[in-house]
Amino acid sequence: MYMIFGTGRHVSTGTFAVVSLMTGSVVEQLVPTPLAFNSSSSEAADLEAQRIGVASAVALLSGIIMLCMFGLQLGFLSTYLSEPIVKAFTSAAAFHVTVSQLQSMLGLRLPRNTGSFSLFKTLALVMENLSHTNMAELLISVVCLAVLVPVKEVNTRYRHRLRTPIPVEILMVIIATCVTYFSSLDSSYNIEIVGHIPAGFPKPQLPAFHTFPAIAGDTIAITFVGYAVSVSLAMIYADKHGYSIHPNQELLAHGISNTVSSFFTCFPSSATLATTNILESAGGYTQLSGLFTSLVVLIVLLVIGPLFYFLPKAVLACINVTSLRQMFLQFQDLPELWRISKLDFMVWVITWLSVVVLNVDLGLAIGVLFSMMTVICRTQRADCSVLGWASDTEIYRPMENHSKCYEVPGVKILTYNGPIYYGNRSFFREKMSRVLGLTPEKIRSREKAKKALEKREREASVSSVERGIANTSFSSVNEFFESETSEKDVQAVLIDCSRVIFVDVAGARLFTQMCTECQKIGVHVYLANCNENVLKILTSSGLMSHMNPQHIFVTVHDAVLYIQQQREKPLETNPTVWV
Repeated sequence: MYMIFGTGRHVSTGTFAVVSLMTGSVVEQLVPTPLAFNSSSSEAADLEAQRIGVASAVALLSGIIMLCMFGLQLGFLSTYLSEPIVKAFTSAAAFHVTVSQLQSMLGLRLPRNTGSFSLFKTLALVMENLSHTNMAELLISVVCLAVLVPVKEVNTRYRHRLRTPIPVEILMVIIATCVTYFSSLDSSYNIEIVGHIPAGFPKPQLPAFHTFPAIAGDTIAITFVGYAVSVSLAMIYADKHGYSIHPNQELLAHGISNTVSSFFTCFPSSATLATTNILESAGGYTQLSGLFTSLVVLIVLLVIGPLFYFLPKAVLACINVTSLRQMFLQFQDLPELWRISKLDFMVWVITWLSVVVLNVDLGLAIGVLFSMMTVICRTQRADCSVLGWASDTEIYRPMENHSKCYEVPGVKILTYNGPIYYGNRSFFREKMSRVLGLTPEKIRSREKAKKALEKREREASVSSVERGIANTSFSSVNEFFESETSEKDVQAVLIDCSRVIFVDVAGARLFTQMCTECQKIGVHVYLANCNENVLKILTSSGLMSHMNPQHIFVTVHDAVLYIQQQREKPLETNPTVWV
């Protein structure tokens, strides 16, 4: 099903250890194993059928949820899985898989742990039972690792020279099965083997529909974890090999896979860390590789399944662990991530620690929430800069970063590096007020002075008052910046909106309020580089009733020319304006 509908060329679907543990926990809650359990009794078959029914119901409900998400086009949710989250999540999940395989590698028979701190609980149980380690299984694990690790390293380093990668996993399975069979290791040393594999294609069987209400909550968590793992792996290998995936199509592919397979006694499936890495290292390039792996599994089910009866589980555990090498190597990205972005480094570390310490589903949720919080903090704490003019150009740059840019006399040019919305309006106002000196005391004093001046003008019947202004000719830097008549007080404020990507109602009202306050102290407000959406919201909010429409310009330089020319004399032709 995934081969037909999926978009991940290197994704191998199947059983993922974490999803398997979560499913097993649900099954154990609804159909617990009795204390006095006889595996050979007739009750065992009924119990097994009930457990299979519950597991199949989880798969069916998970598939239905994914199909509903596809219908609602919720694949965009994967955009919140940033690159640091994806790599940290898959790396931490690899740790869970590795720890879950330790008991098989050491020959320990331990109960499984689920929920928060399950990884540490499992490690504690392993440490407590080290004295019960089966030395034969430990030896098998050591030999397997000693062969698998170097051979896989050779496959990785010389993959372009080798016509086909060395099939070390298949060889290891065949050799281990033969050695166990001819040496009777299972009976002589109590080695845990795979055991009986039912031959034949599984017969269609209805899941336990009546369990849906009881499994709904856990199934939602299983669905999101399975989808997150699948999309994360698909994204990692898509980036590595230069192609793209479609998150909505991935929902459809995994939804159909789980829905169809649930009627054949299957439990939830997803992309798997180990087999996906094996598939990629073996040279798979398209979804057709899924067809051939499915055919191999089919042949095992129909024909050669019983031949793997004597395969030691320790060998399978070693193959799983060594296949996670690529996930563990993602730690090498941390130094570069620290150098590029400290916040992204924090997202990586927080996600990894949350998944490892707590659990996969809860840790993933914490990682996504923390990543979103960093985005919100970045927009809330955006910088407000004063722009200066680079002489003999039309370029304006932040003065704190460019020493050769000069402030235009009497004009304060400001730029805000972020959106203006309800979440950061107070920070925006605080930064702008600090730069402009818009304190309540100054506003009141300037307003009183303005009223007093108007009163004297009316009494003296003076039509206008001439004020000394700076020479605004751009022909000479000295004439422009060293005019003896220049004033230190700000007479005009020009806001460069080129980096303001959006404004909401609260931000638009703040613009109107600041425009009113500036007018009270005799300062005119101008806008430049507004995108259409920002300008539409500002206009609809009533800003134009407090501001001259001719004070909105296409570029900062047009606005500066207009301001300077207005202070000298009326213009016959204005620069380009938006009315």
